[in-house]
Amino acid sequence: MKLDEIIISKAIIESYKEKLINALEVDVAIVGGGPAGLVCAYYLAKNKFKVALFERKLSIGGGMWGGGIMFNEIVVQEEAKKILDEFGIRTRKYQKNYYLADSIEAVSTLCSKTVKAGGRIFNLLSAEDVLVKNKRVCGLVLNWTAVQMANLHVDPISMRAKYVVDATGHAAEVVRIVERKSGIRLKTKTGKIIGEGSMDADFAEKLTVKNSKEACPGLYVCGMCANAVFGGPRMGPVFGGMLLSGKKVAKELTKKI
Repeated sequence: MKLDEIIISKAIIESYKEKLINALEVDVAIVGGGPAGLVCAYYLAKNKFKVALFERKLSIGGGMWGGGIMFNEIVVQEEAKKILDEFGIRTRKYQKNYYLADSIEAVSTLCSKTVKAGGRIFNLLSAEDVLVKNKRVCGLVLNWTAVQMANLHVDPISMRAKYVVDATGHAAEVVRIVERKSGIRLKTKTGKIIGEGSMDADFAEKLTVKNSKEACPGLYVCGMCANAVFGGPRMGPVFGGMLLSGKKVAKELTKKI
């Protein structure tokens, strides 16, 4: 049976249109498809919440693909290994409290399990602004990443969410938009983004989980974004804190919603 190019095009356009329209009103919108954002989306979707994750890049997985200095191995500690076990990601003990996993297996499995749990993932879409009502973040303003890269004057679209999660890593992109444009005071010591410090892996891993919480009404942070916003060092190529922070935020949002 011959393939028709126009039918192929129609299938893609019609299917994507339905998927995007369905994602315009959700329980939780997550910006950033790294390990923290994926884990957060997985646990929320698993608990039957309507979740949409938006990643500006073509690939999903953030910095986990490259491990450390492009050596595609990742390290997690004992507590975080339990999350990898739940996902069915194989680990190997290096020594006490240090476990290795293949980064390619880890990322691909996180992506697959999140989608199969019901999480909707959209790549190549950027959050260029937020929706704010009564000093509360209640959605995102979206545009194609290619539009931003080409600096084209193309208006975006909007989507509504009961809660938004910033999982954009070091950049803390969504929180920076809120700080710059909304007039909302952040729940930090200064009311503004504190910024991240130089590497201290042990302290940073603990703070990543502690700092994963509500940054302002309607907006949560997780992953490295949490340390950038609330202040804390970076941790380098150890990913346990990322996984644990995503699970923590999902648990908190499950209670709130």
